[in-house]
Amino acid sequence: MEKIQILFPEPQMRRLRELAEREDRPISEIVRRATEAWLDRAPAGRARGPASLPTFRGGAIGVASEGLREAAYGDRLAPSHLRDAPAARSDDSQRGPRGNGP
Repeated sequence: MEKIQILFPEPQMRRLRELAEREDRPISEIVRRATEAWLDRAPAGRARGPASLPTFRGGAIGVASEGLREAAYGDRLAPSHLRDAPAARSDDSQRGPRGNGP
């Protein structure tokens, strides 16, 4: 046998001690038997894959791809006529830090 150390939360440890006392067996034997029973039920030779995430089907998209951004964020976006227009440059944007040219 190989010796290992296992940490149990206090509620589990209390239940193990009570069971060991009732059955007049050491905790180590109870843990070994429980582990053996669990291993017997586990599928042999097959590794578990990654956990699958829950999914849902939300139905078809009712908006053309060009309108998705507007549909999703319409209340937070500027009106499309302002968004699509090139930014206006003032004369101040052409001047350097001292106001006398680039």
